[in-house]
Amino acid sequence: MLNKIIVWIPQLLKGAEITISLTLLAVSAGVVLSLFLALGKMSHNVVLNKICGAYVFFFRGTPLLMQLYFIYYGLPQITPFLTINNRFIAAFIAFSLNSAAYCAEIIRAAIQSIDKGQFEASRALGMSYAQTMRLVIIPQSVRRLIPPVGNEFIMMLKDASLVSIIALSDITKVTRSISSSDASALVYIPAMILYLIITAVFTFVFHKLEKKYSVYE
Repeated sequence: MLNKIIVWIPQLLKGAEITISLTLLAVSAGVVLSLFLALGKMSHNVVLNKICGAYVFFFRGTPLLMQLYFIYYGLPQITPFLTINNRFIAAFIAFSLNSAAYCAEIIRAAIQSIDKGQFEASRALGMSYAQTMRLVIIPQSVRRLIPPVGNEFIMMLKDASLVSIIALSDITKVTRSISSSDASALVYIPAMILYLIITAVFTFVFHKLEKKYSVYE
């Protein structure tokens, strides 16, 4: 058993690189996109508000698995121009769009939690709406984002196992391949332990960030 685990570990670690890279990139891109979505949902422009609201509703209301399937398998059937041959890029797009929808609600809630007096004081000082958001509101909101964004990251880290359906060699895909080739389900033990280790590391990192920067005690 031990000898098998020693053989499996290098393959599982390669899968872990894909899992971690995909999660880091997708959540980072999702947070950037979500800022615009959140501001759009809060906008007084009816068209912009409805578009951003529809985006968030769609990606929060449909399974990530279906979104991934559609982007990788469905888009090419609409037009060959939309074909994405690179599995990692396809997964990155699907996960980023999904993460953006969830983070948009997180950011919107964080911004709206700031006391309205901050807006009024900023406007009294002659700041424009854009300056108020950029210099006053958003910097304060960032501190409130750490706990929920950390939770979203951990959830996305585990959801990354879905990419195995498009044959992207993450931890889950590598585990299934080893299980098939070696005719042994015992490989799932070190695979789950590896997931636990990765989750524990990032949970620790976000806990430290929360303790240092968050407004929540």
